[in-house]
Amino acid sequence: MKLNSDYWENRYQKNDTGWDTGEITTPLKEYIDQLNNKALKILIPGCGNSYEFEYLLKNGFTNSFVLDYAKEPLANLKKKLPDCDNSKFIYQDFFDHTEKYDLIIEQTFFCALDPDLRMNYAKKMHSLLNDNGKLVGLLFQFPLTEAGPPFGGSKEEYLSIFSELFKIKTLEPAYNSIKPRQGNELFFIFTKK
Repeated sequence: MKLNSDYWENRYQKNDTGWDTGEITTPLKEYIDQLNNKALKILIPGCGNSYEFEYLLKNGFTNSFVLDYAKEPLANLKKKLPDCDNSKFIYQDFFDHTEKYDLIIEQTFFCALDPDLRMNYAKKMHSLLNDNGKLVGLLFQFPLTEAGPPFGGSKEEYLSIFSELFKIKTLEPAYNSIKPRQGNELFFIFTKK
């Protein structure tokens, strides 16, 4: 199975989006709620239907962007947010993106990538962040198997992937996960070294 843009396009067209919770998840909502700087430049890569993006915009974070290389979720977001500037919707392969951000939000993107790309993901995230920029979000905590996406992982694996490029501020089980994900999510805050 090739996890390319056609694969994801097909999943969205068939509404085969079991990861989609229908709303922003509690850990990310509560993180965003404590942010004060509305000028932060924020990216949500592999955005899908990105309830986080809607929430950010609704709460005054107008310098926010979504990126996906499947057209369907971006089209869905544009329909829901018709007044939002087209420049906020980036149709591109994440690994080809070159803009810089203060904050990147991770929500079910990492776990959707082929596990062979995990080190490349860490390097790319590092390159997309401004000095002292943060990568924040959720990572699944269940055994990594061939079956996926989603692909799981462990705290130890994530530390080995990210600690060379990032200061690990937080990497702990999410106490406020939504019910279907309780016990399976790690909330993290990584700051660019």
